[in-house]
Amino acid sequence: MTPAARLQAASEILDEVIEAAVQDGPPADVIVSRYFKRRRYAGSKDRRAVRELVFSAIRRSAERPASGRSAIVGLAADDPSLLELFGEVRGPELLRDSEQRAPASLVPEWLMAELSPLVTRDEWPALLERALVDIRVNAARTSREVVLDQFPGAEATELSPWGLRLPPDSRIDDHPAFAEGLIEVQDEGSQLIALACEPRNGEKLLDLCAGAGGKSLALAAAASEAIILATDSNRARLSKLRPRADRARAKIETRLLNPPREIEELEDWRGVADVVLVDAPCSGSGTWRRNPEGRWRLTPERLDRLAAVQERLLDIGAELVRPGGRLIYAVCSLLSREGSGRIADFLSSRSSWQIQDAGIGGGRTDGAGRLLTPAHDRTDGFFVARLARPC
Repeated sequence: MTPAARLQAASEILDEVIEAAVQDGPPADVIVSRYFKRRRYAGSKDRRAVRELVFSAIRRSAERPASGRSAIVGLAADDPSLLELFGEVRGPELLRDSEQRAPASLVPEWLMAELSPLVTRDEWPALLERALVDIRVNAARTSREVVLDQFPGAEATELSPWGLRLPPDSRIDDHPAFAEGLIEVQDEGSQLIALACEPRNGEKLLDLCAGAGGKSLALAAAASEAIILATDSNRARLSKLRPRADRARAKIETRLLNPPREIEELEDWRGVADVVLVDAPCSGSGTWRRNPEGRWRLTPERLDRLAAVQERLLDIGAELVRPGGRLIYAVCSLLSREGSGRIADFLSSRSSWQIQDAGIGGGRTDGAGRLLTPAHDRTDGFFVARLARPC
């Protein structure tokens, strides 16, 4: 592919990404892969170059562009070498007078007021920086020191005792340590959520929104003799946990839930769980550096729906915790409504519940919890709070 053809390909892919953002379709990386599966003639250098153009355009614009072309025109405005490619064979059409150009921005304007006051403007650039690759060592079967020797260039993470950090684009799925279940890809911030649970052998631990089970696996590695139940309402996501647990040799039960009947389906856990982790569905604003098109998907209406789901899940979690047990609430979000505001609302009707220190390094106090941010902690953005049910 010529440079002009690469630019045109990026424009076409961005059209698909924009449509997927509107229709809640597949993420950008899936769309890029699918595009090139239909175009086998493109070499590896072409694929890398086009992918870089696509994600540069996505990171540049916080607001959803009108079209892929407007995103590319905006990108070209910052890079004069790209302007020369318009009008070339197999490239984008010549630029027209008053061509619509996607504006450059980091945070959608409507969302600025929703950010935690801790996330000041000088922290915004870090929200879109490329993230490094973090892995979690399976502490039940090996040590970080042993695994560190197997990854040249890796460094131990500062906050999680289980973490190693690798350069961007590092692959581990073909590494022997991964095949043997000794490591998992997991951002250090996500590891700290499991650490905040303080899992102990013999306890009953419930991961209410387990998804594919990353935090359930971390809990099992930290307390291999605990009783762990991972639940979710999404069959496809939850089904990914079993092979991961088998590879890690982790004892984790799973249960598919059917909203709004979660309490009925968890009656045997009602009031007996030592720990309930509510890692609730959220805006994902803390993971924009990994999924920058998430800014294009989020709308005020969707944020309202997510807030309602978070409130309901916290209510469910509170019913499942035993007296004296721990309720951990977490979201990969930097928005006050989903973090400190959500816990403030919860405590307004449960004044007898006790706020506990989250028990993690890093982060900053944000209401009743702690907020981790890319700029301050070099992790994805997470809010986490730990509460104790009164005896």
